[in-house]
Amino acid sequence: MEVARLLLKQYIQKKEDHNLSFRIFDLADKSLEGYAQVHKKDHFCLIFLTQGSIKVHIEDSFHVLSPGKISIIFPDQIQFISDASDDAIGKIVLFDEVLFCSDILNNELTVYNVNLTSKLGCVQLTETEFQQVLQYTSAIESIYAFPSLIKKEQARFYIKILLLDIIEALHGEIPMLQHETDKGIYIQFKKTLNTRYKEHRTVKYYADKLAVSTKKLNAITKKHCGHTAISAIHYRILTEIKRQMLYSDLSHKQIALDLGFSSPSALHKFVKAKLKETPTDLQLKLEQMYNA
Repeated sequence: MEVARLLLKQYIQKKEDHNLSFRIFDLADKSLEGYAQVHKKDHFCLIFLTQGSIKVHIEDSFHVLSPGKISIIFPDQIQFISDASDDAIGKIVLFDEVLFCSDILNNELTVYNVNLTSKLGCVQLTETEFQQVLQYTSAIESIYAFPSLIKKEQARFYIKILLLDIIEALHGEIPMLQHETDKGIYIQFKKTLNTRYKEHRTVKYYADKLAVSTKKLNAITKKHCGHTAISAIHYRILTEIKRQMLYSDLSHKQIALDLGFSSPSALHKFVKAKLKETPTDLQLKLEQMYNA
């Protein structure tokens, strides 16, 4: 199964506003019909409800959203929505990664620990926090209706503040990187891992790339996320194994080849050692979870 990639521009409905890099619309909007199919996006997606409920599937997990909860889905995360209640009312905000978020993700949010994407899949807000979200999104919606050059900058401001407020709501759940001297090394390790994990899975490779010893890299990752570097590498590989089992038609042999395993048996051995179950058992469990 090939996963469709939805583009932000296809949701900018007004021809004169195709230079916009954000969109806000009602959950019941007809243009959302594709959201019920497995897909990924080239942009960020923020979803919340003021009434009813809906199930949001992100990668190999799902969350039931109801009033007071909010979901942020990152670009290229595999996703779909389902099981909307008959009375479901809510908003979806789409926004471009580069224009609105690159500075946040590369600067402000780098002080937060790994797995920010999974932490933001479903955030429970207080009544005060949720009311603030409603105010911000109302302002964004007004700007979308009558955009201007200055108002587009205001929309950027509102979206940035909205994101940071949601992050603040998670204070205490997302550990911050307090050790300034090696924070950059840890962040660079995570970035490099995300692009090289298929070809390189040794701590030595990443340590060499970062010009530190393997002992030093392990100490840094242990300090910042509580796990060794090799555990982080294995976690990233397992995430991709689950993704491909759920959203592709690849055989276990093809998955093994794509992820750099020497054979299907090597993939079997890896999954069995890490999860105490076979790849076949894992795939059945994931399929049952998503079809529940």
